[in-house]
Amino acid sequence: MRCPWCQSLDDKVVDSRLADEGGAIRRRRECLACSRRFTTYERVEGAPLWVSKRSGSREPFDRVKVVAGVRAACKNRPLTSADIEDLAQGVEDSLRGEAGEVSSQQIGMAVLERLRQLDKVATVRFASVYKGFADLSDFEREVGLLTKTTEPKRRD
Repeated sequence: MRCPWCQSLDDKVVDSRLADEGGAIRRRRECLACSRRFTTYERVEGAPLWVSKRSGSREPFDRVKVVAGVRAACKNRPLTSADIEDLAQGVEDSLRGEAGEVSSQQIGMAVLERLRQLDKVATVRFASVYKGFADLSDFEREVGLLTKTTEPKRRD
């Protein structure tokens, strides 16, 4: 593993533990050249997940794109980078559980469902880009979906 500070390849593992509910191993390393510490994660490389786009093209799933889209929707909102990373990882994990190929619509809906639980404003922002809002009525409809609640049935 290359040191992020001095680029040396010589390091030692100081600590190892399970991360992401056993889906990864977190290793704390110390560079033998500059003595600085850094963290690495090891994950099993699974079968590739393909995304079928609206245009008909296919491309490998890229979690970085999900993170970038959510980060843009969450700008100036009280969500941490860890929240966004967890959301993206959760979306990827749920999609990998379904099939080897998913549509871009499935990804967008999975992001919206998870984002709705974290931040309603960010959800509307993400939906406005993902769903291609054209006018104010699109925003009103989405806010209506967010605030829609049904009263429990009363028994007499």
